[in-house]
Amino acid sequence: MKLRKRGSALLLALMLSLSLSVSAMAEETVASLEETAQSAAQGALTYGGADSVQYALWQDGKVVLTGSCGSYSRTENRALTDDILYGIGSVSKIYTTVAVMQLVEAGRVSLDAPVTRYLKDFKMADERYRQITVRMLLNHSSGLMGSHFENAMLFGDADPVAADSLLEQLSTQRLKADPGAYSVYCNDGFTLAELVVEAVTGMEFMDYVRTRILKPAGLENTFAPGDTFDTGRLAKTYRGADTRALPQDCLNLVGTGGIYATASDLAAFGGALIGTKLLRQSSLNAMAAPEYDRGIWPDTDAPDALRYGLGWDAVEWLPFSQSGIQALVKGGDTLRYHAGLVVIPEYHMAAAVLSSGGASTYNEMTAAQMLAAALKARGVVLDESLPLLPEAAPAAMPAELTENAGYYGSTAAQYRVDVTDDGTLTMRVLTMPSVPAQAFTYCDDGTFRDTTGQAALRFVKEANGQLYLYQQAVGLLPGLGMMPTANYAAVKLPENDITPEVQAAWDRYLSTSFLPMGEKYSSQTYLALADSTAQETAELVPGYVGASRIVDSTSALYELQIPGANGRDGQDIHVYEQSGITWMDVNGALYMSAEGAPVLYTGPDSYSTVQENGYARWYRVGGNAGKSMTVRVPEDAGFWVYDTDGQVTASSVLWGDTRAELPQDGFVVFAGDPGARFHLSFQ
Repeated sequence: MKLRKRGSALLLALMLSLSLSVSAMAEETVASLEETAQSAAQGALTYGGADSVQYALWQDGKVVLTGSCGSYSRTENRALTDDILYGIGSVSKIYTTVAVMQLVEAGRVSLDAPVTRYLKDFKMADERYRQITVRMLLNHSSGLMGSHFENAMLFGDADPVAADSLLEQLSTQRLKADPGAYSVYCNDGFTLAELVVEAVTGMEFMDYVRTRILKPAGLENTFAPGDTFDTGRLAKTYRGADTRALPQDCLNLVGTGGIYATASDLAAFGGALIGTKLLRQSSLNAMAAPEYDRGIWPDTDAPDALRYGLGWDAVEWLPFSQSGIQALVKGGDTLRYHAGLVVIPEYHMAAAVLSSGGASTYNEMTAAQMLAAALKARGVVLDESLPLLPEAAPAAMPAELTENAGYYGSTAAQYRVDVTDDGTLTMRVLTMPSVPAQAFTYCDDGTFRDTTGQAALRFVKEANGQLYLYQQAVGLLPGLGMMPTANYAAVKLPENDITPEVQAAWDRYLSTSFLPMGEKYSSQTYLALADSTAQETAELVPGYVGASRIVDSTSALYELQIPGANGRDGQDIHVYEQSGITWMDVNGALYMSAEGAPVLYTGPDSYSTVQENGYARWYRVGGNAGKSMTVRVPEDAGFWVYDTDGQVTASSVLWGDTRAELPQDGFVVFAGDPGARFHLSFQ
């Protein structure tokens, strides 16, 4: 349960392990649409380790194909049907974008007006917040730190506290970049957009969505956690190999990622965006425009998985862009559900792929395969050749490039890059020490190439004076197609010399386990703690904690400027001591050092009361290992028990436990409403 930076590894590290052979694609015969869809869905299921995948294709006004693969349940003999619901995660952002654009059309919102015009209580500890416009919320260029997810992801609990508290949380935060400087994925921007919709209309967000989006589009199988619907229709979710299904996955930042839908409803929503049923054509065109190009962005035409529009992750997508066809793409991931939506306006097509487990990337690729097959069935010829890098030969390297050696970082990963006189660039992924160092050779086009010649790195000095490590590669997943990357992987980290005393302080913090204090009893964070213990221990950049620069013995600030996804979710970290206990504040979320947890009292008349400020009560098992604890759980409360490896051994939230064996060197946490009292007995 140590503080670790969660995030995906550098995409390039994955790309380099993929086969770049294209001969199979050239020889492949065109399969039927149904066969292609099922084969691609099976690929998404297999690659992502999903439990189930559901898909739908919409053409010319109706859903023409549906299907699924996998299993509904690990223990029940129940078929997967088209009416099963899945969380669509961040695809919810397109509904939010449509809502905002409708208000723009009505003259009630201006895209380029400051957000403060509509949210009078929006304030930050950074005067630049006044420059944030509504457009910047939708194209990810607001400069906000990223994601306020404390108490947002809950089990079986539709509490909207995370959205309700966002303005208060932001009031103490600063920006990580000038508003409009560049687009970098930002969840909080869409929660603010949701609040703008509510402020302007005087309606709850989902009431507006139902009235102005779902009803006009005829969508009857789209819901939010707080809606009344049969939750038994939700696809089952699991953790690891456990056969016990998890409770309902509730992401209560609805406009950011909380909507549930069937694949048919989601595909039909994508179809509704093609005509003028929901928006004028001018608004649809505005959503599909290259918003990413307004700020800092790699100056290249190479294909990439991210090229933001308004709401959309990508307004260009392989293989369609190679044939002059625009495809609009949005992916979504909660901790349990994953979704992909791809829309081709020119040919009146949309495909949606949803899964329990897996990854949105595979779902998007499955949707693309379905649409490619549908276009072929219409006689549309697609260029599906792999966009290989131009040939380049090893060459003498300019001597000054050796000066670019050093540490590079993003919020996802940090690297050590070495450049030698003979033209060899060696890169180590510090956040994944088990990954072997990768070597690249300088070539006559100014790139450093791997041994295949089809993965390249290049140093780019941007207009902001920052030195970026640009990466380019295209991988091929059999049955799912191409996976391109062409982006700034990281930025060079300035040297940050700190005193031995400051380093010793942070060494102590980083060797300490920290426990979340402000999470609700139903928070998925309590289960995520168990997942974090399995992550590799990263090698740190000197003077940094992850991507945050150490300022002094109690503060580390996020200062990196990276467009795309590699600069998302920056963290300002502040540490302080109180009553002999070390506390850590991460963007307003509070954590207590594990040493501050007292040993659980197991005598007669034992109880634990949630603190009046709502903070959870954590305890160490200490010498009580082997005892059996029985808990009388009050209303709106719950408890979790962890073993020495940080794995959950009992939980009233997950499994309805009222009894638990206390593990050696374990922890117990009680959480709930302020003042909630747990009565405990032991044997």
